[in-house]
Amino acid sequence: MSDPGSVSGGTGLEASAAAGVDQLSHVDDSSQKQKKPRSLWSDAWGDLRTKPTFIISLVIIAIIVLMAIWPTLFTSVDPRAADLDKSLQSPSGDAWFGYDLQGYDVFARAMHGARASLLVGIFATLLTVLIGSTVGIIAGYAKTWIDSLLSRFSDIFAGIPFVLGAIVILTTLNAPTENPGVFRIITQVVLSIAVLSWPVAMRIMRSATLVAKQQDYVKAARGLGASPLRIVFRHLLPNTVAPVLVYATIALGAFIGAEATLAFLGIGLRPPVVSWGVMISESRDYFQSAPHMLLFPAGFVTITVLAFVMLGDAVRDALDPKSR
Repeated sequence: MSDPGSVSGGTGLEASAAAGVDQLSHVDDSSQKQKKPRSLWSDAWGDLRTKPTFIISLVIIAIIVLMAIWPTLFTSVDPRAADLDKSLQSPSGDAWFGYDLQGYDVFARAMHGARASLLVGIFATLLTVLIGSTVGIIAGYAKTWIDSLLSRFSDIFAGIPFVLGAIVILTTLNAPTENPGVFRIITQVVLSIAVLSWPVAMRIMRSATLVAKQQDYVKAARGLGASPLRIVFRHLLPNTVAPVLVYATIALGAFIGAEATLAFLGIGLRPPVVSWGVMISESRDYFQSAPHMLLFPAGFVTITVLAFVMLGDAVRDALDPKSR
């Protein structure tokens, strides 16, 4: 006969062992969850949330985007409602930013002008990154002679001074006495900026592709017979987009400044388009008598460019593993 005590003791030992195994399994599961590798993007987001420059720039950009989408939220005044009796009046309670030469409310025009300036910056950035990234990833992954051909082709555009190139393009497309429509002039300005700026994005993408294609995962995919398109879209593009994203963030602000520069020279956006660049262009002859006409739109351009530069710097630091 077996001893009842030994049976109960054995049962107790088995229960304890089972509980211990169950506890160890929970510990192992929790440790595996804790050791789960995080991606570069999740690490970057965690780092960005703690950066004051990122938060401040994001708030400024959000306000500017809100101005562009819904300007009537900030003012109910028609930006094209002129009153010559109020021409060149200084800022007051009725008009916070004063009036311009034609009697337009400068504050209302600044709110509505954000849309055209931001549209030019966004579309010029998208087109620049699209052209530059496509040419850059082809040049970086393709054979030597294709790389050399595309690199020399980009050098031609990179060697053209931006202002001179824009003057040639825009004056060629539009006669001096011609007044193109809103859609046409915005399209021409966007194309001019993209044509003269894509080599920068191309060089960034090409450099990133040259580094990425030497990695083991690309060599393994090539050895397993993956097609070039699969290697580019599945392996190269996700690992080379970070530096281009940083460039795009900074370039967007620079392109908004470029729009103002072209408008100031009289070859960019022009009336009836309302933009910050147009407002600066209209105020250049009246700075001494009515400085508010220039200072307020120029201030919006400066703050917007600074916000995008701050955002780009924060994103660059967050996506650079060497900085952490």
